[in-house]
Amino acid sequence: MDGNRRGWGQCLLSGAVFAVCMAGTTLPTPLYPLYQEKFGFSELTVTVVYAVYAFGVIGVLLLAGNASDTVGRRPVLFAGLGCAAASAVCFLSAAGLGALYAGRLLSGLSAGLFTGAATAYVMDLAPPGGASRATFVATAANMGGLGCGPLLAGLLAQYAAWPLYLAFAVHLALVAGSAVALLWLPETVRDPRPLSTVRPQRPGLPRQVRAVFVPAAIASFVGFALFGVFTSVSPAFLAESLDVDDHAVSGAVVALAFFASTAGQLAVGRVGVGRSLPLGCTGLFAGLALLAGALRWDLLALVVLSAVFGGFGQGLAFRGALSAVAGASPADRRAAVISTLFVVAYAGISVPVIGVGVLAVSIGLEDAGLVFIACMAVLVTTAVGYLLRRPVPTRA
Repeated sequence: MDGNRRGWGQCLLSGAVFAVCMAGTTLPTPLYPLYQEKFGFSELTVTVVYAVYAFGVIGVLLLAGNASDTVGRRPVLFAGLGCAAASAVCFLSAAGLGALYAGRLLSGLSAGLFTGAATAYVMDLAPPGGASRATFVATAANMGGLGCGPLLAGLLAQYAAWPLYLAFAVHLALVAGSAVALLWLPETVRDPRPLSTVRPQRPGLPRQVRAVFVPAAIASFVGFALFGVFTSVSPAFLAESLDVDDHAVSGAVVALAFFASTAGQLAVGRVGVGRSLPLGCTGLFAGLALLAGALRWDLLALVVLSAVFGGFGQGLAFRGALSAVAGASPADRRAAVISTLFVVAYAGISVPVIGVGVLAVSIGLEDAGLVFIACMAVLVTTAVGYLLRRPVPTRA
């Protein structure tokens, strides 16, 4: 009993460290309108600043996604916390766009280092027989942390002093506390090897996975693209079109999408992998339709509903996609296939967002958003049609 209690204590503590790191990646979200005022840049620049984060994540996934299996979990997590701290320092000292780009890139590096290593660490520390509960801890820490970032920054920016600085100072203190906690936690990789033995993890797609991968990749791309738009330009839309200048409200709307995604991921266990992908795609379509209505009629209620339905659909679809792809992959290629899926997903969080920024310059933010929604709706409808013809095997 004492061993189980200790194991769950370590598992939960590692989950808290995971959440702290992920919160830092979404911390700037409700602050972008303030940065626009301070530095005088366009909506296109906001989307590029945001997308730099995804490039950092993709780079780490490709070059060092499997590093924690080689050198150990703790060294990789310490490196991730170091990048998170450096990112906070960049935002605290920001005197121009260069610091914002650097801060977002470092934030992406921290998320890339944590995504795989922290998930594995939480699972490693769980007591025997606790894999299912450990998965819940990892999922809640990841998506819950992403949701807490904009919520914290929005509340502090609205109701406390130094709106562009206090959130990052608080996060820096939390990162320092996380480093102390990580010092107390044990290493779980036996016989770690030197860093020089780490090799880049090349994406791969065996023939037998392709039929499952196509709809899974489309759903992942659309889901992450929807999150990308929510976390980059929704604060500007709320301010410009709905006259919502309350940073706490804009942060809460974005946080709601991440919390709904957590609920969607947890629902996969009950829904089943075979049904979670088409149902998740349906939720994504509903979220896109509600967001189109919000843009067309300037209604805050529809933005909130879009966050709920789109977030839940994203969580349901992405965890279903991950499970389906992992189940269809041969054991010796599974890590490479999953890395490929994450690369596609993070391409969704960057490329379409930059596209929205480019269009916003010439046709305005609302019309650019409608074009984005139409393109994503076509993609998700294609995925649903494919799944109706070729359902995901229930054994996935």
